[in-house]
Amino acid sequence: MQIAFLLYEGFTALDAIGPYDTLGRLPGAETVFVAERPGPVRNDAGSLALVADKALDEVTRPDIVLVPGGPHPETEMENPAVLDWLRAVDAGSTWTTSVCSGSLLLAAAGLLKGRRAAGHWLFLDRLPAFGAEPTGDRVVFDGKYVTAAGVSSGIDMGLTLLGRIAGDEYAQTVQLMTEYDPQPPYDAGSPDKAPAELVARLRAVNPLTSPSSSS
Repeated sequence: MQIAFLLYEGFTALDAIGPYDTLGRLPGAETVFVAERPGPVRNDAGSLALVADKALDEVTRPDIVLVPGGPHPETEMENPAVLDWLRAVDAGSTWTTSVCSGSLLLAAAGLLKGRRAAGHWLFLDRLPAFGAEPTGDRVVFDGKYVTAAGVSSGIDMGLTLLGRIAGDEYAQTVQLMTEYDPQPPYDAGSPDKAPAELVARLRAVNPLTSPSSSS
């Protein structure tokens, strides 16, 4: 089984690494990081790079596709090379997945039309434009499409899908080995729980919802 992790300039590192360190532990799986061109690809902060092993045209039939998000997904949402690759590999994939705003890339490729989908709460309102039904759930299964909410939820998605494929006990083993036992210092991890003024402030600076960026 081959798992392809898409990389592009400005991706959020944990969106890719969370599923890599959970789902990537699937027995016998080959993990490959793929981008338009092989080589280092910088994250959204520009301070970290992951190395793409192969170019898009070298990975044609992955069993699982993982699309990370980033703070400015609109660039890749208009990138024909990425969208064409997503459509092509989706035709043969067993599972097509995303984390955070990565669901917008799947939606822009036309893959989530008529389907429920998760994503980062700041970007959910963009999904209906592509025919997808946004949900505030942390992990959403709709057919072979598995979408996760923001950033850290990629760990949950990876473990959940790992359980579907390899069984609950194996997924629990991976959870234990990674000591994934969340006990956050603050209860502000969703817009429903965070202080209202903090939610409003983040909505105001979100580039995709600001008036100047709307089309």
